[in-house]
Amino acid sequence: MHALSLYLDTSVIGGYFDAEFMADTRALWRLMEAGRFRFVSSVLVDQEIARAPEQVRTLMRATFAPADMLPMTAEALELAGHYLEQKVVPVNFTDDARHVAVCSVARLDYLVSWNFKHLANVRRESGFNAVNVLQGYRPVRIVAPTFLIHGHDQEKDL
Repeated sequence: MHALSLYLDTSVIGGYFDAEFMADTRALWRLMEAGRFRFVSSVLVDQEIARAPEQVRTLMRATFAPADMLPMTAEALELAGHYLEQKVVPVNFTDDARHVAVCSVARLDYLVSWNFKHLANVRRESGFNAVNVLQGYRPVRIVAPTFLIHGHDQEKDL
């Protein structure tokens, strides 16, 4: 079984220290350390993390090797522009569109986020995927860490 590639947005990295999201976020990290997942992020997340508390910045540096940091390409910017044109997310949340575009262009398995308002919800995912199909990209799955951690701990019981 190959490790699924997960694009982690800023909310997941910050969730490692947030009481509300800590348990599931840390469970996701344990699964990555066990080889179940490969974590990927982007320069966009790195820019957002620069404004975060020191412990979050330290976790970012410890978790992501330079090879796991995706660039913001012209292709991703163009795709994000299509999301905004179709009003999948409001223009003042351009970075959310860019996260999905980077993940889609890189053809990663999942975008993982605690942002339920603009990313991890079925209405937004449907909108992003409608644009992806029209632009020749495969659909993207956008989930909270909770959706990935459950089931992995019980596979040995099957």
